[in-house]
Amino acid sequence: MRALTEQAIRDSFVNCSRGEAKRLATPRDLDGLPWDDLDFLGWRDPGAPDRSYLVSERDGDLVGVTLRLPPSRHGFLHRSMCSLCLTTHPGGGVSLMTARKAGAAGREGNSVGVYVCADLACSLYVRGKKTPLSGSRFEESLTTEQQIARTVGNLSAFLAKLRD
Repeated sequence: MRALTEQAIRDSFVNCSRGEAKRLATPRDLDGLPWDDLDFLGWRDPGAPDRSYLVSERDGDLVGVTLRLPPSRHGFLHRSMCSLCLTTHPGGGVSLMTARKAGAAGREGNSVGVYVCADLACSLYVRGKKTPLSGSRFEESLTTEQQIARTVGNLSAFLAKLRD
């Protein structure tokens, strides 16, 4: 992914008002991010634990979406799989995140959900730059490049649902 500025990030949001985009918390150290290893920029809002944000390039344009998380539930022992990168995590390592649809459908309250790594570090998991708490990912016969393409495709499919 190409390096982004704070203004480019704010201008990319499709499912919130300009005022909301202006007020949202952006990542602090944009210059220090591993842009070459990111397929999308995702981050949690440090001031609002029920909010996260995702910015991706789609058809040459930036598409930013605000996501909501359900209240956290601690203490469960199951494993869950991310719908984007197919990384499994124990406990709360995968969260259902919902995004209000763009345009009139979003203003009517329609939304789309996706199960995604709670830390939004899918790109780093796929590349082996970060490991889940369980210590490893499932071994796959796909190459890293194929896994990256699958992750980008899964994200693209999710983003397309926001415009339907």
